[in-house]
Amino acid sequence: MQKTSARLLALLSLLQARRDWPGALLAERLRVSPRTVRRDVERLRELGYPIATFKGPDGGYRLDAGTQLPPLLFDDDQAVALAVALQLATTSGVGVEEAAVRALHTVRQVMPVRLRHRVDGLQVTAVERPGTPQVSGDVLMALGAAVHAREVLRFTYTSQETRRVEPYHLVARGGRWYLVAWDLDRDDWRVFRADRISPRTPTGPRFSPRQLPGGDVAAFVTGRFRGSDGTVGWPCRGEVILDLPAAVVSRHTHDGVVEELGPDRCRLVLGSWSWTALAAAFGRFDADIEVVGPADLRDAFALLAHRYATAARTAPTPEQGGGRTG
Repeated sequence: MQKTSARLLALLSLLQARRDWPGALLAERLRVSPRTVRRDVERLRELGYPIATFKGPDGGYRLDAGTQLPPLLFDDDQAVALAVALQLATTSGVGVEEAAVRALHTVRQVMPVRLRHRVDGLQVTAVERPGTPQVSGDVLMALGAAVHAREVLRFTYTSQETRRVEPYHLVARGGRWYLVAWDLDRDDWRVFRADRISPRTPTGPRFSPRQLPGGDVAAFVTGRFRGSDGTVGWPCRGEVILDLPAAVVSRHTHDGVVEELGPDRCRLVLGSWSWTALAAAFGRFDADIEVVGPADLRDAFALLAHRYATAARTAPTPEQGGGRTG
């Protein structure tokens, strides 16, 4: 028979692995008697683990939520995943950086040497955009609670405007947090920056969730940032032929489609939020451009050509104060 301490850890690991454990099955797994299982459950309860007893033909035990956080037990993969997540949390933009660093130190201290080497060998750096605003953890908790409870949320936005919304989902994108919600006053879906939200209490009545356009929150938010109606596609999409090798163009194209037409010639299909922005995106390549279509893209090139020509004619000369000075 295992020593009591080892048996308690084994019992705790089993209780964390599934919701309900029949007493007889626990005894079989631990190779002890049902009476020993009962005694070990009592010992875990004395240590702060909220283990409930359920009755029935297969009566047994389950690990429930308690009033305080007891010591936790992780397997190897869980421990490594937790350490990586804590490294990423240090740049989450939620104001929990210091707590994440302390938690990571605590987890690392109690890791076996074999796991510590794995974690130390995987140093993760999340790069924040300069000036990325911090979001209060309390604000995120309030928004998340309203989403979960399906309660109308009132909040002050950008320090002045009061909004009433049906909160749908919290989204993290590009180092910032956003709330996707149905705006009751504007009768439309909106995406709000969480760092500009000041929740007001109490929350409003409960509501039945509406159907999000497209049904996919990630695609909806991506579409809104692209200026579309909430679908994932760009509102403007065009095609050109560039006098550049496809391999060169591919290195500088994220979500475009590049087709090789020859050693120094390729077809490029891109999308953008406006036709002028799309023409400018094609124009960043130092090469001759042949517009395939559509006509809106040709018009955008003509408009930019006129603007650039005007800018070149009106640019100040060095004698007029436009040159560099030492």
